[in-house]
Amino acid sequence: MQPIIDFFNHPFFICVGGVMTAIAVISFIITLLIVAKGIIPVWYRLGMGLAKRKIAILADAQSQDLKDLLIDSKLFNEKNIFQVNNESLKKAESATMILVHWKPFESRLDEILSIKKDSDALIIYAPQKEGFINDEEMTKLSSQRNTIIVNFRGRLLNDIYTSMITTSYAKG
Repeated sequence: MQPIIDFFNHPFFICVGGVMTAIAVISFIITLLIVAKGIIPVWYRLGMGLAKRKIAILADAQSQDLKDLLIDSKLFNEKNIFQVNNESLKKAESATMILVHWKPFESRLDEILSIKKDSDALIIYAPQKEGFINDEEMTKLSSQRNTIIVNFRGRLLNDIYTSMITTSYAKG
């Protein structure tokens, strides 16, 4: 056993071991920096989005149903979700995310787009059973940043969650 220990105590192996240890430590530090720079900002944005973002739900008959969908997910605070009806559309200006049930608000698209800030998310919930969005309105919506059209309730929650990450949160 002693000859093997003496063999690996040769200065060549000591130098190679030191270099390899230095490379491993540097690689570990670089990996930590990459993770900190890439993942921590996303976690911060998501955390701030879930904790502080105001979500305006523009809907009539389905407003409580959509609010319950968000609250039941246990991702969003109930105090950050508020409902806006057709008569009080200006209330949505304070929200950083606007969820619109399409059918009751299709005639108010221009007004909704004027309320929406460029950095805010606009999510249009348009179930296919209520009809399709016409080409002219689709063109208006596609020219806006951070605008999503959703046809399914399951997809709706995912798109809201993704919008929390991809749009920036600014203290208001």
